[in-house]
This record gives sequence, structure tokens and C-alpha cells, in this order.
Amino acid sequence: MGCIVMARELHRLTAIKVKTVAPGKYADGGGLWLWKREDGGAQWFLRSSVHGRRHEMGLGSVADVSLAEARKEAAKWRSVALSGVNPIRAREQQRREAERNMHLLNDVAQDAFEARKAELKGDGTAGRWFSPLALHILPKLGKTPVAEIDQVDIRNTLAPIWHSKGETARKAINRLGIVMRHAAALGLDVDLQAVDKAKALLGRSRADSEHIPAMAWRDVPDFYASLSDGSVTHLALRLLILTCSRSAPLRFLTLDQIDGDVWTIPGAAMKGRKGQTEDFRVPLSAEAMGVIEEAKRHARGGFLFPSVRKGVISDATMSRMMERRGMAERPHGFRTSLRTWLAESTDAPHEVAEACLAHVTGSSVVRAYRRTDYIEQRRVLMERWAGHVTGQSGQVIRMVAK
Repeated sequence: MGCIVMARELHRLTAIKVKTVAPGKYADGGGLWLWKREDGGAQWFLRSSVHGRRHEMGLGSVADVSLAEARKEAAKWRSVALSGVNPIRAREQQRREAERNMHLLNDVAQDAFEARKAELKGDGTAGRWFSPLALHILPKLGKTPVAEIDQVDIRNTLAPIWHSKGETARKAINRLGIVMRHAAALGLDVDLQAVDKAKALLGRSRADSEHIPAMAWRDVPDFYASLSDGSVTHLALRLLILTCSRSAPLRFLTLDQIDGDVWTIPGAAMKGRKGQTEDFRVPLSAEAMGVIEEAKRHARGGFLFPSVRKGVISDATMSRMMERRGMAERPHGFRTSLRTWLAESTDAPHEVAEACLAHVTGSSVVRAYRRTDYIEQRRVLMERWAGHVTGQSGQVIRMVAK
């Protein structure tokens, strides 16, 4: 015999009897028992026998569980026992699964971010990986268990920006896909197709690819001249314009990276060079060296551009300054300004012009044989660019072949 459920006659107790009986144990039938304690407390338990072993399973206190509710619970677990399964173990497994599936998206997203920090530039301190989630996903879905998130939830969350901020929405939904796969790897019961189904519901975005607004190279000198208050933000923007480096390496620039008139950016900080250890050398013009010298008075903790509180200035500091001036252009756009100037005002070879922006050119075979970073040619170009930026020269430049 697989299972025996004690006391086959049902519903022996009444609600009044439950309240008034003396201390002791009373059968309601079907294995449901009331245990009235000497201290006045009382609780329900289900008595059953599975594979010859008797089990007593607590169903809660009388104060929390009514007679009708106790009978309903007893019937539920009695059917489990009749199938030959220990109801206590079955309930414990159910609880563990419920706890596992109650992981909130906030927690899983943070765990996914921590797991990927080593792959991100600067361990993700710039916030670019996490910010699409933090700004557009977590405010609405962060407190939702990942097991409950479906394509409709995702569609409704991103619909407001799907057509107006296409690139931002794309990043947000792709990050969410990574988080959902991370949740599955943790053993959580998630719908791995929810993101793809949400994309199908959202349809193709009408938003054009979002290009970062760039300043025309002829307008750069006037803007550069306006950065004159000697603040960390103004000096950082000046050096950004003069070197046309990306924001992150510049913000995390330390004095020990500068040797003479060369700034060496660690390979790990270079975008698109994941897994590479090759550093990138940036030739510094006389004007750039002057900016660095002036910025030294702000240096703290080894960083040339520290924030007011701790660490370095944020990724948004320079952008917000330009935004407050009512400008559409953004700091990253100065790289386009330089590249356009190189194309329109110099005859610099393509490889040299691209090297000014640390862009990789040529096939892997070509790069393997090309063991130069064109630093001497770039040094001439960047000195001339500094001359243009500071209003000293706007003439067309010719690269002289040696």
C-alpha cells in the first residue's frame, strides 16, 4: 500500500468547537487534526502515512488559518500523499522554487553587471553598460520577479522611447536580454524568448540612427576660446578638443601616463581593444602641454580631472556644460570635427588620419606587418590642429613625404 490517510470520516469539528474545546488533539477527519495546547494556542496538522511511514505536517495556527482554510489545505496535501509523495518534502520543494523565482529584476541585473565588470572598460565605472537598464527598464520592472516578466511587460516599458530614442531603446532591450540569460544561468525560471517576442510586438523603430552632434571644425576656435575660466570642466574640454581622445581615457588621465610630450593610454582603456594589452600613444601639442600644466593644480589622487567629491568627473559633466549653453553638439563630436578637418584641410594619408583617432585600419594581416602608430606624422598634424583651434592658423596643410 503506497499511502494511508488517517481518519476517513470528514468534517467532525465546527468553528465553535475549535474555539471552545479543552487542550488536546481532535480529529476533523481525512487526516486533519486540531492540537489545542495548554498555553491557549492551537494549530492544525495533517497526519498521513506514505510507504509505511507516518508524517505529521503543520498547516498553520488557528489564529491565522480558519477551519475552512485548514480543510482546503488538508485536501490539497492529502491528494499529494495519496499519490505516494511525501507532502512535507513536496511543500518544501515548492517553497524553494517559489523563493528561487522571486528574485527581483533589480537584484539579477546588478548581479549580471558584477559578473561582466571584468569585460568592461574601467570595470564599468563609466556606467555606460548599466545606465540603459537603470534609466529605462528598472524604474518600471526592477521590483518585478524575473520569472513573471513577459514580452508584454517589456513592450509596455520600452514603447514610450522605441520610436523616439531608437538607439537608446535598442541598448536597453539588449541589456535586458543579457540579464534574462544571466537569470536562466542562475537557475531561475525565466522566459528566454520574452525579449525577442517584445521586439516583434514593438516592430521596427522609426527612429534614425542617433549620431552624436559634432561641431563644424571652423567653429571650434570660438568655442575653445570660450573655455577660459580655468575650471576642471573647461580644462578637460580643452584637452579633449586638442587630443580628440574619447571621454573615458581623458577623465581617468593620471600624471604618470604622461612622459614628456606623449600621453600613453593603457591598452585596457582603449575602446574596441578588449583583450589587447597594446597601449596607445597620443602626441601632445605645446598647447595641450600648457593645458595639462594648468590642470595640475586641480589634481587629486593622481587624477588630473577629479570630481568635487571623489573619483573623477563624470561622463556627463562636459556634456551637461555644453547642454546648459543651449548647444546640440556633444564632446564626443570633436573627434568628427578633427576627422573632417583632416579630410578637408590636409592631405594626410587615410591610415595616418585614422590613427589620430585610434581607429584600427586594414586587415589583421596588414596590421601584423605594419608596426607603426605614425606618431611622428600625427605629432605634426596635432600641432597644426592646435594652431587651428587656438586661432593661429587655418591654412591648408600638406604632408611632406620623406
